[in-house]
Amino acid sequence: MIKPNRKRNWPVSFRMTDEEHKAFVNRVIDSGLSQQSFIINSVLKSRTTSVKEIETLKDINRTFGDYIKQIRGLATNVNQMAHVANGQGVLPTIKELQKISEALENHRKETEPLWQSIRLSISQQRHTGR
Repeated sequence: MIKPNRKRNWPVSFRMTDEEHKAFVNRVIDSGLSQQSFIINSVLKSRTTSVKEIETLKDINRTFGDYIKQIRGLATNVNQMAHVANGQGVLPTIKELQKISEALENHRKETEPLWQSIRLSISQQRHTGR
């Protein structure tokens, strides 16, 4: 039965393992709040990452892995050119250097939106205490 003068009318009950309950009690004590206040604050002030966001972050992670492989390849090419230049006195042509520079710039442009997406995702996270 809902009491008309009561602000909070909905009781919530759930079960925990011994380990979960111990962690819960310790966090409540650390917070200095009552159990009710702790749970309400946790629900209202925390942010849960959705399945869609997790999948997006996994895709971003895979994409960055691919970019890192490509950048390593470019770095290897530059290192090989430097090795040849030091050993034989032959410098890479302007055309070769421009090609590498363009590839790096393309990687930067492709990763910029992903980087911004990661920054946005991080900025939306809230610290929940531990």
